[in-house]
Amino acid sequence: MIRADDLTKQFGNRCAVDGLSFEAQQGDILGFLGPNGAGKTTTMRMLTGFLPPTAGSAIVAGYDIQKESIEVRKRVGYLPETVPLYSEMSSYEYLDFFAHLRHLQKIDYAITNVLEMVGLADRASGLIRNLSKGMRQRLGLAQALLHKPEVLILDEPTIGLDPAQIIEFRNLIREISRDRTILLSTHILSEAQQLCNRILIIKKGKIVVEDTPDNLQARIKGSPRVQIRVRGDASQLIQEISLVPGIHDIKQFSTEGLFEIEYANGMDLRPQIARMAIIGNYDLLEIRPVNAGLEDVFLELTREDTSNDKE
Repeated sequence: MIRADDLTKQFGNRCAVDGLSFEAQQGDILGFLGPNGAGKTTTMRMLTGFLPPTAGSAIVAGYDIQKESIEVRKRVGYLPETVPLYSEMSSYEYLDFFAHLRHLQKIDYAITNVLEMVGLADRASGLIRNLSKGMRQRLGLAQALLHKPEVLILDEPTIGLDPAQIIEFRNLIREISRDRTILLSTHILSEAQQLCNRILIIKKGKIVVEDTPDNLQARIKGSPRVQIRVRGDASQLIQEISLVPGIHDIKQFSTEGLFEIEYANGMDLRPQIARMAIIGNYDLLEIRPVNAGLEDVFLELTREDTSNDKE
């Protein structure tokens, strides 16, 4: 469980995190989104005990991050964006090093178990320098899971992975989320949409919105849009449709016969558009509504933020 109350971090005159308040319960995968410089990494570092807050408080796994920092660290697994690895160590030696730092009992069992969990059992004796990017991310996750934490905080866990590795990593996160609270920062919006049951978007250190992915999409409907696909060149049809009252915009794609139409709210021009295609002797292959994706929501809520600084 994570509960933040007015969590604030000031660096000189700059307020990196400005009064964040939110909760995440066991079983939650909370997506933490925002532009670069929004305060995501700073917030994560406070929750893990790496940085003290300037003001406010947070309870992580039942303990106060300031008054009981050591207890918090015992119960939190943290995977930073850049995984700290020692290339001359083997995977087993790396985990053994962290197991001793944490004063774990039954170290061999703990390491064997977590390597199996992340799919690196056959790489236990191999040097870290020989691991692929995806395997290094898995080893970093193994380190974060080694002590069976109640809370897992992941900062851009799939950055640099290829599509197949991303899918594997997502499946792994889903499996380990059942009895944990997971806070996950990502710039891959489709990943948050597929993986997280709740999403928190911050901008300039403040919460813009917190909701489920589906509810966030429903908040920003915009003008209705439909995607049309006909057989062959659609240029003449597009020209005719553009004259229909209520049409706002038509976007033609590189794929022959594929285009998208935006029209006024409160109207449903699909029947009229379909009739025009048929009357014009076009083979109508597809006509479907285009719903706002999480990318649209994110851009709408953060579009005024032009900061390019890393938080």
